[in-house]
Amino acid sequence: MSIIPSIFGRRSSVFDPFSLDVWDPFQAFDSSILAGPSSTNSARDTAAVANTQIDWKETSEAHIFKADLPGLKKEEVKIEVEDGRILQISGERSKEEEHKNDKYHRVERSRGRFIRRFRLPENAKVEEVKAAMENGVLTVTVPKQPEPKPEVKSIEISG
Repeated sequence: MSIIPSIFGRRSSVFDPFSLDVWDPFQAFDSSILAGPSSTNSARDTAAVANTQIDWKETSEAHIFKADLPGLKKEEVKIEVEDGRILQISGERSKEEEHKNDKYHRVERSRGRFIRRFRLPENAKVEEVKAAMENGVLTVTVPKQPEPKPEVKSIEISG
């Protein structure tokens, strides 16, 4: 992975041919952003959640994806396999209920939607994907098909 940050503040995956980051920065664009400085946090919040960092590790048995999703419940995260080879991890961190008398001095916790997509290699067993979430860390395990062992055929020498 490249250590050169991109313009969005996350590291570039120049050497990852399977990565398919999907994020539309204008998807959450709302006319309320034009209303004033207090609503500019909406774009910042969406960008913060959209930049959800995911590690992809390959072992001899599986591809393992780990995502830090602090504050999210497993019901707020969705994992799908599209077109047989695209692993999609998405979710939404909801805005907390605000009351009329609430006075915020600072709002830094991000909220909004995120979606990350990864093209899985051909050796992935997409029908056996498993996911677990513990202490705000999502772990998705995609087992690998065993490498076919070369068939060795003994040839008898005549003569």
